[in-house]
Amino acid sequence: MRTLIQRVSHASVKVDGEVTGKIEQGVLVLLGVTDSDTEAQAQKLATKISKLRIFNDDEGKMNKSVKDVGGAALVVSQFTLYADARKGNRPSYIHAAHPDHATKLYEHFSELLRQEGLEVSNGVFGANMDVELLNQGPVTIWLDTDEL
Repeated sequence: MRTLIQRVSHASVKVDGEVTGKIEQGVLVLLGVTDSDTEAQAQKLATKISKLRIFNDDEGKMNKSVKDVGGAALVVSQFTLYADARKGNRPSYIHAAHPDHATKLYEHFSELLRQEGLEVSNGVFGANMDVELLNQGPVTIWLDTDEL
């Protein structure tokens, strides 16, 4: 699993002009899944994200987690995190998971974040979405379960 996490002041996602997910302070989690990903990897990733100290303490140091600041998570599926653009100009997405597998892990991952104590909003898996955010910092972190 791959994620691009952005610390946000607020974020929302719309499908066909309708808001399907919205948070105030917290993290926007763009989530990509490949066919070999497992529920155990989803658990490891959810735990890591909930405890990742990327929010400022009273001294301005990134010393607090999203849980510590009472933040939320907006989880958006993003198969393009598995893009392979090494050949030519049109990326290949052959390493992105089949939608059946990816949907299951996407939903499971969101539930695991809830179990970690976070309020979670979601995009719509497989939909063409408009994501709006105010990146705070900016802070953007790349996590790959193959590297955790």
